[in-house]
Amino acid sequence: MQMIKTKVLLHIAPSHFSGLVLMRINNGYLQLLTLVRFAFQIEYTYCTLLVVKGILFFLEFRSTINSAPTPVVPVLPEHAPYLLIGGGTASFAAARSIRARDPRARVLIITDEQDLPYMRPPLSKELWFSDDPAVTETLRFKQWNGKERSIYFQPPSFYVDPVELTKVENGGVAVMTGKKVVHMDVRGNKVRLCDGSEITYDKCLIATGGIPRNMQVIERAGEEVTKRTTLFRKIDDFKSLEKISRTVKSITIIGGGFLGSELACALGRKSADVGLEVMQMFPEKGNMGKVLPEYLSNWTTEKVRREGVQVLTEALVKNVNFKEGKVEIKLKDGRVVKTDHIVAAVGLEPNVDLATSGGLEVDSDFGGYRVNAELQARSNIWVAGDAACFYDIKLGRRRVEHHDHAVVSGRLAGENMTGASKPYWHQSMFWSDLGPDVGYEAIGIVDSSLPTVGVFAKATAKDTPKAATEQSGTGIRSESETEAVAGKMSPTLSTPIPPVAKDDYGKGVIFYLRDNVVVGIILWNVFNRMPIARKIIKDGEQHADLNEVAKLFNIHED
Repeated sequence: MQMIKTKVLLHIAPSHFSGLVLMRINNGYLQLLTLVRFAFQIEYTYCTLLVVKGILFFLEFRSTINSAPTPVVPVLPEHAPYLLIGGGTASFAAARSIRARDPRARVLIITDEQDLPYMRPPLSKELWFSDDPAVTETLRFKQWNGKERSIYFQPPSFYVDPVELTKVENGGVAVMTGKKVVHMDVRGNKVRLCDGSEITYDKCLIATGGIPRNMQVIERAGEEVTKRTTLFRKIDDFKSLEKISRTVKSITIIGGGFLGSELACALGRKSADVGLEVMQMFPEKGNMGKVLPEYLSNWTTEKVRREGVQVLTEALVKNVNFKEGKVEIKLKDGRVVKTDHIVAAVGLEPNVDLATSGGLEVDSDFGGYRVNAELQARSNIWVAGDAACFYDIKLGRRRVEHHDHAVVSGRLAGENMTGASKPYWHQSMFWSDLGPDVGYEAIGIVDSSLPTVGVFAKATAKDTPKAATEQSGTGIRSESETEAVAGKMSPTLSTPIPPVAKDDYGKGVIFYLRDNVVVGIILWNVFNRMPIARKIIKDGEQHADLNEVAKLFNIHED
């Protein structure tokens, strides 16, 4: 008789659950049996488990090689009426929508992350401005309106234990973390997980989001460079980068889009306190050069510099290597930058891993799963969020990577999974903040290659993201998550438009045109006016004088 003895440490985040993990040895491998929601010591055939403060589990196994197998207790339900793949904003919005229309619905969310559904925007925004030294553990932040909240949509008590999902009389939402769906059997309405288990479904949502892109020059640079590079997306990335920012002397952010510029401002603001040198580089002429018209992009670049960031524009990376304890970045124009750490913020690749096994079409132009106006890909399968390439009945085929779109599309998919048959017509918005003083909200197609018309006015103390949320009483910038913004404004059409001083872009409205029709609008330090912008795009009319249209937003009010 041979004795097997091994010790394993498991890290269980307390935000998920507290309890015991039952495992057995099967052909020399550890196999998860079930989760038990109690905290005490237990002996179960092959193993003894001890909970240490609800976080670390110490396992000591004793087994005979020839002992009879123990029946496996299923971890997941074998069937889920509503199966949501992905644990982000779109999935949570869909679950909430399904339960609103079908109060007894049983919804199972499966995510490969270790966390319950949470909002991503604070990872590059508010969390960085927290005064709490334990913010990486609490993941709580103070909104611009002064109120504090967690990045998690709901506490663990909101969710049903996956094992109990089929038994609860009134249904509920269960989340299985740390599990990845690797195969779809569309005809059989079935998915297979990474551990080999299978789940059947009646209706399925794919909301797998995206994967941060890396640069080939970094991937080829070797281990010393890759381990000093952050691809920012998840909670663990925030925790890691926050720690790195306190231990290194320099960080270089590659990318001039939303994420890169937000992180640059966030790190720049804390650079003086911790002695950190922050640099941002990108190939465009200015920050967010693919979105903002050139004059506003240049103004934004100067704003980022005032936050303590060294900005290198028109910077094309040629080569990256590790030399003398530093990461050396060589640019095509001959400039060389030496840094301790790189943050690559160069875009997102939609996660379409299930396309082949599921027989799902991937859009060749925009990427993502191709769906119709009702967000349906095939029978009983819908797609929402970053991974959906959908048909917008007003603006044509699109794919959008923003929080508010995840809310809107997830909610619509949930409604349609319960029989609503609604098309995508509600234009989602997105927002970005360069600290608490400068922020903008946008809707529709905002592309700097389109003709634009901008109308600006001098900003006042109330024209900031912080002041706007204090006035509205809500810290939620996603217009789709609150009803407090609809129908508030009564336009003052008689207000004259004064001349704007040179380079004074304190607040304003930028219209993006296609065939002389407004297809996109940016509200620059103008808040709580999104319903007006949405109506302009929905009407789809040509306007002889956009200065008159700008009066609807009351940007010249004191």
